[in-house]
Amino acid sequence: QVQLVESGGGLVQPGGSLRLSCAASGSIFGFSMGWYRQAPGNQRERVASVSSGGSTNYQDFVKGRFTISRDNAKNTVSLQMDSLKPEDTGVYYCNAFRAYVLGKMEYWGQGTQVTVSS
Repeated sequence: QVQLVESGGGLVQPGGSLRLSCAASGSIFGFSMGWYRQAPGNQRERVASVSSGGSTNYQDFVKGRFTISRDNAKNTVSLQMDSLKPEDTGVYYCNAFRAYVLGKMEYWGQGTQVTVSS
């Protein structure tokens, strides 16, 4: 069992920056790590992910503005968010995913609120 704890959310003005962090209670080695978000009334959507090998992937709506990174030694994943827009508002969740031949292991954090508003 891996517990994920997010931090770093808050209120920021449009154009500002925030850095989200996700701390895992156990090793994230072998896990694909991702950040998702959910705005009120919307479904949860993937924002960015980083594979166990370090390959990154971003949704088009954050490309060039957000940067995901992982530190396997510290069991942490971060999301640097720059040039924030009001539509980036939502609860951001950290995710850990690992597929096996006969199933998967997947964990979620409790989420951290990001509000972009003037």
